[in-house]
Amino acid sequence: MTGSFTAMVIDTVDGKPKSAFRQLSVSDLPDHDVLVEVAFSTLNYKDGLAISGKGRIARRTPLVAGIDLAGTVVESRSPAWKAGDKVIVNGYGLSETEWGGYSRFQRLKSEWLIALPEAFSLEQAMAIGTAGYTAALCVNALEDWGMIASSDLPVLVTGAAGGVGSVAISLLAAKGYAVTASTGRAETHDYLASLGATNFIDRSSLAEKAGPLQKEVWSGAVDSVGSTTLANVLAQTVYGGGVAACGLAGGADLPATVLPHILRSVALLGVDSVMAPIAKRKRAWQTLADTLDHGKLAQMTRVEPMSALPQLAQDIIDGKVRGRVVIDVTA
Repeated sequence: MTGSFTAMVIDTVDGKPKSAFRQLSVSDLPDHDVLVEVAFSTLNYKDGLAISGKGRIARRTPLVAGIDLAGTVVESRSPAWKAGDKVIVNGYGLSETEWGGYSRFQRLKSEWLIALPEAFSLEQAMAIGTAGYTAALCVNALEDWGMIASSDLPVLVTGAAGGVGSVAISLLAAKGYAVTASTGRAETHDYLASLGATNFIDRSSLAEKAGPLQKEVWSGAVDSVGSTTLANVLAQTVYGGGVAACGLAGGADLPATVLPHILRSVALLGVDSVMAPIAKRKRAWQTLADTLDHGKLAQMTRVEPMSALPQLAQDIIDGKVRGRVVIDVTA
């Protein structure tokens, strides 16, 4: 295979991460066993940090950014995959220690790949991306803990207008849960209501430090914010409830006590999407295939060219991105 293609590459310049578009060839790619022609990637908060340089996401450089990809197998040295297979990859260190999805072609380890579910196109799979797949992991974790839709109390979703929040609301509502959305952007209420949110609280109400045990308000929660927000959510969760924590947009600290855990038996359920076992990944994608409404997915999604990544990265860091952004790596 000859010819060059454009990729978004993170390098180190004067000791700091620096992103730039660069022309590559297939011979420049890592020597992994499956070559994939990438059709789409996504924009996640971690991608924004990597491209903007506001976070040291890439732990070795140079490497291609982008923590997600969906495409078609071109060549495979693994018996598990053959040319023409439609595949998706989420996490596994892409954009951190491994070359990622902001590239027309990528070589990947065969064990990282998951077959594209029949329910979705390549574009739809990246409309879901790591954010939606993480949301499904969170919902599965809460239900495994014992959360049931017949509870008298709603489920809380923080960071509701973001990618994880948008998909979480859609999944929870489709499963019959009453969902309260926490957001700082009142202009997103109509959008969130269309996804299935039935009530709203301003994120500022969870951002101030309060008591370690508060009124029981939530039957469970999906939290992508962390810090004081997560501490308050734990303090407000019903006896025996669970909180699935998957992000740290508000900070990596947790100014909380053990009281919700030992007096109310509240579970803090850590959810990792990067290195999740393959069985959990497949189950999460099955949850999405079985539950996620395609119309709502389309409503929360827009497609942007890869050339727009520098501005999009800044927008997601600044909290200006709503829902999901699919990156067309051919444009």
